[in-house]
Amino acid sequence: MDSFVEVPGGRIFTVAEGDGRPLVLIHAAIVDLHAWDAMVPPLIAGGFRVIRYDMRGFGRTETDDVAYNPRTDLVAVLDAHGVKRAAVVGNSMGGQTALEAAIEYPDRFAAVVTLGSSPGGFEGGATPLERQLFGRAGALEAASPKDPDALADVMVQVWVDGPGQSPARLPAPMRETVRALARRQFLPGYVAGTRIGLEPAANGRLGELRCPVLAVAGELDISHEVKAAQRVAEAAPNARAVIWPDVAHLIGMEQPERLAALVTEFLAPLEPWS
Repeated sequence: MDSFVEVPGGRIFTVAEGDGRPLVLIHAAIVDLHAWDAMVPPLIAGGFRVIRYDMRGFGRTETDDVAYNPRTDLVAVLDAHGVKRAAVVGNSMGGQTALEAAIEYPDRFAAVVTLGSSPGGFEGGATPLERQLFGRAGALEAASPKDPDALADVMVQVWVDGPGQSPARLPAPMRETVRALARRQFLPGYVAGTRIGLEPAANGRLGELRCPVLAVAGELDISHEVKAAQRVAEAAPNARAVIWPDVAHLIGMEQPERLAALVTEFLAPLEPWS
């Protein structure tokens, strides 16, 4: 079922499918909810009601140029779908939103799975190659006018291929899909609003997490994300990290069935929620 959820300064596009325990999927800030397409069928088969949505600035979600709390957006999605408690899987910025929402609204979340995500305030450093790539991206963003094609190419190199990895590592259609989505962010008139971060920052509040957390990262991702997963596993009361050697940042697009199986296995022993 497709629907829009009204929020202050915008409306969020959502898709709900299946029956069972509610599971929310939040995409990374380079794609949209279709990044989860291949994961939805095995998750439904695993007994979940899968709810996914486009964050502000992505897909079919609409937003004014306003400051907003992404955690209350997530809670608004839960409320609109009649969900009291949910498990959440989030990639990159989506994982940060899930983790921080579980700190701010602990009664609303049964479990969190982060994918290539870090808590706000965490600084994991960067390799020389990563600093070079980030420097190029920063210079391109500072240019006037911006070059959307060049920026999208760097985004794919960092977040799809993985720093230093071959462009042939992944299927060309996946790379081109993400490239087209990333390019939209650099076009004139793009509006995403301004995220209001959790205060104090989540990195110093991981001990407040009351639900189980699974932090997944790929060794082909930027080094910061691997360190972030390890940080969450060390600091949160009921958390563990899983580091896969053969994936980069968009884990759900690279290995959808493998990830769906991991998520299902992680959530299976938990008490039912709704």
